[in-house]
Amino acid sequence: MATDLSSPVPFADYINASVDVLQRTAGHLGGGRLDQAIAAVTQALAQNRALLVCGNGGSASDAQHITGELVGRFLKERRGLKAICLSSNAAVLTAWANDYSYDTVFARQVEAYGEPGGVLLGISTSGNSRNVVAAFEQARAMGMTTIAMTGEGGGKLAGLSDVLLDVPSRSTPLIQQAHICLYHHLCERVEAQLI
Repeated sequence: MATDLSSPVPFADYINASVDVLQRTAGHLGGGRLDQAIAAVTQALAQNRALLVCGNGGSASDAQHITGELVGRFLKERRGLKAICLSSNAAVLTAWANDYSYDTVFARQVEAYGEPGGVLLGISTSGNSRNVVAAFEQARAMGMTTIAMTGEGGGKLAGLSDVLLDVPSRSTPLIQQAHICLYHHLCERVEAQLI
């Protein structure tokens, strides 16, 4: 099903389009790539290496959501996990963007907080956000594992990702809805292995 969401559709059609994308995502990603992402994040956090998460706009909110679940708790009582959202420090973002470039606001923080054996999780529906791409380049240079959550094909992040979690859709809202399911599952599985 390929419902066109560029103009308003009835709610039932929107729900059907959402379900279709979620089902196609489950088939597309299967267990393999998602399991690789879960294993990488679990291994890094078990060794007290940082999980850095970044994105812009709605994806910045998703980055905050993920780190909130891992630093706090998702479903289980456990220790806090070393997860850092790179889009949540307004002073760092605005100072660096003003003095240098918004394209490197995440790469600079990867340089500051990243370490070999750590993980960078970048969220971009297009896979082409320049500041997320630059962060991945920095992370790879530092020996970090890179995981991208994107839309169909992965854009520029595809070639920079150790694990690509690309939702088979080109509709930003539907991709974002699938991302929520992906990272909720990731948080649940990581937490279950680290209590």
